[in-house]
Amino acid sequence: MDRIQTTQGRLARLGFSDSATAERLLAEWGSESAEILDLLADVADPDLALSTLDRLASARPDLPAMLVGSPTLAQQLTRVMGASASLGRHLIAHPDQVELLADPVVQSSAGELRAELLRSVGADPDSTAPQAEDLTGDGLRIAYRGALLRIATRDLCEPEPIESFDTVVDELSDLADATLETALSIARARCGPEALKCRLAVIALGKCGAQELNYVSDVDVLYVAEPVLGEDGEPLISPAQAITLATRMAADLTRVCSAHTAAGTIWEVDAALRPEGKAGQLVRTLSSHRTYYEKWAKTWEFQAMLKARPACGDLALGQDFVDLVAPMVWRAAERENFVADTQAMRKRVIEHIPAKEATRELKLGRGGLRDVEFSVQLLQLVHGRVDERVRIRATLPALRALVECGYVGREDGKSLALSYRFLRTLEHRVQLFNLRRTHLLPEGEEDLRRIGRSLDFADPAARVESTWRSCTQRVRALHERVFYSPLLGAVARIPSSELRLTTDAAQDRLRALGYADPKAALRHIAALSQGVTRQAEIQRQLLPAMLGWFAAGPNPDAGLLAFRQVSEALGTTPWYLRALRDEGMMAERLARILASSRYAVSLLTRAPQTVQMLADDDELKPRSLADLEVEMHAAARRQESPVAAVEAIRAIRRRELFRVAAGDLLGLNDVLAVGEALSELASATIDAALQVARRSAEASRVPEIAVIAMGRWGGRELSYASDADAMFVMDDEDVSSGDPTKIAGAVITEMRKLLTRPGADPVLSVDADLRPEGKGGALIRSLGAYRNYYSRWSSTWEMQALIRADAPAGNLELGRELLELIDAKRWPQGGLTSAQLSEIRKLKARVEAERLPRGANPAKHTKLGPGGLADVEWTVQLLQLQHGYDHEALRTPKTMVALGAARDAGLIPVEDAGYLEAAWLLASRIRNAIMLVRGRGSDSLPTDTRELAALAELLGYGPSEASHLLADYRRVTRRARGVVDRVFWGVS
Repeated sequence: MDRIQTTQGRLARLGFSDSATAERLLAEWGSESAEILDLLADVADPDLALSTLDRLASARPDLPAMLVGSPTLAQQLTRVMGASASLGRHLIAHPDQVELLADPVVQSSAGELRAELLRSVGADPDSTAPQAEDLTGDGLRIAYRGALLRIATRDLCEPEPIESFDTVVDELSDLADATLETALSIARARCGPEALKCRLAVIALGKCGAQELNYVSDVDVLYVAEPVLGEDGEPLISPAQAITLATRMAADLTRVCSAHTAAGTIWEVDAALRPEGKAGQLVRTLSSHRTYYEKWAKTWEFQAMLKARPACGDLALGQDFVDLVAPMVWRAAERENFVADTQAMRKRVIEHIPAKEATRELKLGRGGLRDVEFSVQLLQLVHGRVDERVRIRATLPALRALVECGYVGREDGKSLALSYRFLRTLEHRVQLFNLRRTHLLPEGEEDLRRIGRSLDFADPAARVESTWRSCTQRVRALHERVFYSPLLGAVARIPSSELRLTTDAAQDRLRALGYADPKAALRHIAALSQGVTRQAEIQRQLLPAMLGWFAAGPNPDAGLLAFRQVSEALGTTPWYLRALRDEGMMAERLARILASSRYAVSLLTRAPQTVQMLADDDELKPRSLADLEVEMHAAARRQESPVAAVEAIRAIRRRELFRVAAGDLLGLNDVLAVGEALSELASATIDAALQVARRSAEASRVPEIAVIAMGRWGGRELSYASDADAMFVMDDEDVSSGDPTKIAGAVITEMRKLLTRPGADPVLSVDADLRPEGKGGALIRSLGAYRNYYSRWSSTWEMQALIRADAPAGNLELGRELLELIDAKRWPQGGLTSAQLSEIRKLKARVEAERLPRGANPAKHTKLGPGGLADVEWTVQLLQLQHGYDHEALRTPKTMVALGAARDAGLIPVEDAGYLEAAWLLASRIRNAIMLVRGRGSDSLPTDTRELAALAELLGYGPSEASHLLADYRRVTRRARGVVDRVFWGVS
């Protein structure tokens, strides 16, 4: 028993997980077990290797003697068996291929691989058009696995596997070319003699085109065909016949490579990158390709063609295709929205990663392989327009060229290359185990342990995990530095051992990255980064990331300019640069806001110190009405003059507007929360300004005044561009001297004047047009006068306007008294009369006919257009007028709350209520976003494409997805208009 425990303990220390089984199997090897055990201690998975060897020995009884007699075979075979269960199964099925590992495996040339595979199907490697005898392709599949076995063996036996990555992918790509050529020879044989009349070129794309293929990967291809010309120079068949023949051969080639048979499979041949994708024809002539790429191809298609390479078939025809598309590839960076389109494509890839896989994705995840490839390709497309030295297909050679030509710093390039090699090697080890196309890093301890041992890591599982995570973080950081650090070198006047971009090259890169005025951008960068001061040094550290964040926003130029302005205002303030450098969230948020919103920038540049609130989510929460009122009243009391007092109030309002706008831009507040915050801010501002105006009044006694909020203010639904609609009421007490109405009116006039006085802070217009009798009526009335008016004279439109009345400012008790007085008017018993209903509908029709601005497109007018805000609000208000008396929940000034109450009461179908809600919320969001983007309000969607694109991005759409916003708005408002027709207009 002690001996067993000792043996099993030793086996466990050597890496065996199942020591008991390992001991039993080794015992069956007899005298050879000691030599085998020494070899197994160095493999990725000793248990797997031993069990596979045991099964292989059943198929090859001479295997133990072979292993003892050939140390090379023993080492190579055990290394493969411990890393790849799939290759082990292949050898068990084809034990004769053990001899392939008898000698040290060396790299095969492309010609050797081609000849070997062609011979496997009975084709003549020396023929210009080899015809296969084995039309099943089984010989090819077996030979392919044998060649793959040798590549994997050499890879797994390398002392520095990460460093040998380049040669492994070269040989895998050569093997793919040879496989395609052999599959094409089978396809020609199946097609018969007619195949000799057709030229067919297979163009490799993607990793195969770049000759950096994985162990298991789809092989991306594109097909070009032309008729063969006779001796007289005339085509032997028509182009249409050539396309028919070539399509048959291309389809057969795909089946040979992709079919699953008893002899195994090779890989999928993917032609989805062809013109029009999977919906397009499989094979085209050269002229057809030319027409497509000149007229119809999108930016991403040219990026894909960057790696195009003739792989097999008619190589001359293939080169003609590459020569055709190459000039278009290197002009792609000049296309409109080039960077936006490229970034949108990358963003879509990330968004489509399943949530459960996103944190383990080696290829597509953040900081993964695609980020490296994306960075290199984008730099190539930007600088390759004029610099042919960087026009290279493969990622690592292209990165080397970018470094040598000065477009990437040497240390950054070295670190990025090392990260890429490690990630690709990790991907290879994952794929080798079952020879399946996967890019997910396993989570299981045993899988990570096997991968780590194959890389000779100590503490293998933990080391794989930690190295991978640090690598992805490094790639994400390098992505920013690779793009933006050289821009600093182009303008810096400091010594540098790095190669720097020329000014022209820096301008090219800025232009390609989305900066509309590269010269101005370089001036701003120079102003921020030049010099030897501590401020300039910190700016040089910050700018690479900031430039990237600006470029990711709708308006990079405005963002960079605003950053310079804010930095010049606060650069000597100790906390500012320190907070930007040390609080990454603050710097990124600042960049996002500056590049997205002229409105927020205008608020920030007048008070740059408010940038501090970006460091903390809690600081971006809107403040309560009570807190705002306390601060505003205290600030006003500290001032001697009314003008100075209201300026202090407005300065607080400006700061709070920035707080609300920043939270909105950063996605912390929804549109209802924004409306609530803006409404409470208006209430506090008006309340404080009213008290200032009362104190400054010349009369000895001023009547108590209540401010009644109307419209969107009353509904707590203000937008950034809204005025504050209001009515005013005073108490009924006698005044010892003077006309109380005149005194109160003078106070209100002074308040409105102070709030709209020209100055540094945004004005707040108080609109009293919704008062009794409109513009022709008295500015303020007593409570008794209101009671008398509403009992005798009020119109139906005033009844409707009172629905959104509230009392948020001034004398609140007096305001509540007025609200109680008007309740009978806005919640009439029995609902609307038929005459009142008719009057409301006529007024709505008149508004639609007369109020829409001349030249405005109704379909894009968020307020008065079909299905817009007015449609929804009038419909909800009609339901409130008709049913408010019977349903207390409807008695609210808030549109969405009232709509929900109507739905819950069964007054409107759930689906219809949903359509109205969606339209109102989207229109409200659009109105706010227009103000944020442009810095001035508008009810219409922008006609300027740049502004529309910025608006779409602010609303959560990707770059170049403005058309999606328009489509969504049309769909949502169309549905809402249908509800309005049924509920408001009574159209069945």
